[in-house]
Amino acid sequence: MQVYPIETGNFKLDGGAMFGVVPKVIWQKSNPADSNNLIDMSLRCMLIEDGDRLTLIDNGTGNKQSDKFFSYYFPFGDADLDASLKKYGFHRDDITDVFLTHLHFDHCGGSIQWNKNRTGYEPAFKNARFWSNENHWTWATQPNPREKASFLKENINPIENSGQLNHVPIPENGFLKDGPLGFDILFADGHTEKQMIPHLKYQDKTLVFMADLLPTVGHIPLPYVMSYDVRPLMTMNEKAKFLNTAADHGYYLFLEHDAQHQLCTLKHTEKGVRLDQTFQFDEIFN
Repeated sequence: MQVYPIETGNFKLDGGAMFGVVPKVIWQKSNPADSNNLIDMSLRCMLIEDGDRLTLIDNGTGNKQSDKFFSYYFPFGDADLDASLKKYGFHRDDITDVFLTHLHFDHCGGSIQWNKNRTGYEPAFKNARFWSNENHWTWATQPNPREKASFLKENINPIENSGQLNHVPIPENGFLKDGPLGFDILFADGHTEKQMIPHLKYQDKTLVFMADLLPTVGHIPLPYVMSYDVRPLMTMNEKAKFLNTAADHGYYLFLEHDAQHQLCTLKHTEKGVRLDQTFQFDEIFN
């Protein structure tokens, strides 16, 4: 097995929304804001090469939305999905599986693209199976008012219409061992219904793709919860359990949205679980 970090670009989000009730004077120490109160965010994905299977976990925002849409999120930087895949010798047509942690636009927008005539949409990974789960799919296709702006029909419906959609089974205990793509999956409900957090055994370490359970290292303290979370108290409980486990067992956390750090580890302190170290991916894995 080989794992690769796939940088698909960067964007900006409101710092207050990203940290909820935590005052700016505190969160700006770890995530400095610009003059518009916006903080830098990455759109980092993960590529897993395992035998004849090539799995992409999440795929960024894509590029089919309007200029007006993107103007709200200030995309920046030169990274894009195709260039990142090419760096490691791959093309999007090589992807066999696209695993979507959840269906918010910044995680699944790259799944679907315009067709050649721009008269409709088609899968951006024509040879891939797309993976969600039934509970989250229903949640996203019948969205609540709070999340409706993040669940875009043009990102979601064409996946089902393509016939390439598959669902991961949901275990009663919320943790799936040896899932259909060869890794374990933690299901979390605080940010959105049945977000999926992949756990990989890789080079004798546990590597966890954090998605929105832990967006950046600045979100490690328990009260640092996004306003985007539909069940913030549940997020705090899910974080507490996971962070303690991660610190106990020395997990390496792969950060999807941290613009500065690709990986981090955690440690126990008198104030609770806190950041231990940060790394770039190739400092730990080769």
